Amino acid sequence: MPRLLGVDIPPDRPTAISLTYLYGVGPKVAREICSKAGLNPQSRARDLTEDEVARIAALLDKDYVVEGQLRRQVSQNISRLREIACYRGLRHRRGLPVRGQRTKTNARTRKGPKKTVAGKKGVKDLR
Repeated sequence: MPRLLGVDIPPDRPTAISLTYLYGVGPKVAREICSKAGLNPQSRARDLTEDEVARIAALLDKDYVVEGQLRRQVSQNISRLREIACYRGLRHRRGLPVRGQRTKTNARTRKGPKKTVAGKKGVKDLR
């Protein structure tokens, strides 16, 4: 099982698809990496030699922001928005959708499970 930047990539998948298991590497970047490193994107990840794995790791370190460095960068950006108290920062702070989605219905991913509030009982007409 090849290991890149502290992540075990699946050996039974094609190299281009295995690389997408790294945070910050999508299908397009994975194909780019394969072409720059001179690898066949359809060959299985288990068939990679130590030299090829080292080439991929060097390429990722040199040209791309991935894994821990990217996670750190994203969290720093969010904390900056929270500190300056801009609209997006307030939405992050409150745990609400940041990009303009509706919240009357939906938004359950950000808001969490429903918290039911008891409604008003019907007032009886006393005449």
